[in-house]
Amino acid sequence: MAESNSPISTPFKEGRFATTHWTVILAAGSPDSSRYHQALETLCQTYWFPLYAYLRRQGYDAHQAEDYTQGFFATLLEKQGLRTADPKQGRFRSYLLGALKHFLSDQRDYERAQKRGGGRPALSLDLADAETRYAIEPGTTLSPEQLFEKSWALTLLDRTLARLRAEAIKAGNEQLFDHLKRSLTRNLDSVAHRTAAQQLGMTEGAVRTAVHRLRQRYRTILRDEIAQTVSSQDEIEAEIRDLFNAFAG
Repeated sequence: MAESNSPISTPFKEGRFATTHWTVILAAGSPDSSRYHQALETLCQTYWFPLYAYLRRQGYDAHQAEDYTQGFFATLLEKQGLRTADPKQGRFRSYLLGALKHFLSDQRDYERAQKRGGGRPALSLDLADAETRYAIEPGTTLSPEQLFEKSWALTLLDRTLARLRAEAIKAGNEQLFDHLKRSLTRNLDSVAHRTAAQQLGMTEGAVRTAVHRLRQRYRTILRDEIAQTVSSQDEIEAEIRDLFNAFAG
């Protein structure tokens, strides 16, 4: 890969984000909105696994957790449940977990839950992968609520990394990204920088600059992901603290 004065300037430069806070959620609660289905899909993809993990830790088996997760989102879609979501009432994930608990309280048995999910528009939930992901979680003493928080944090980080990688691929910098993505979670030493420089045909200085820009872009995208579900800029920092505190449990 030829050296450039700005090796990742295109995919990783600071961009202008529409930091719309609750826009995604409010759009998902309004079927008349042109963004309704896209917004609902975004919310499902972000929150389905944290809710699934919560249900599993509550003692439901894999089939029950799948059914309740699918049924819960189907109910939100059918009854336009997101219309009651209010940014003034706090974090959206807290609202969603409360809504799930209310949904569960309405269930009488597994067959009723299975029926509840039938005949509704299919949601793109990768439930086939759910138990594999849940099995990775070690047998800790985390409560269902704590596991929900941790799963939410991991999902946000995964979405952030996926967006960052997509930008790199679009700009033709996939190889550079794959070499430097480790720098997002750890500090690379001089040997690692030198090795990456040799493999990429760059100078060590160019690699260090690329790492710096990659980290900046990662933070920008992470903040943008968080901003979709808070009601003010001030709450973003609190959410970031909560995100990393989730890994301390």
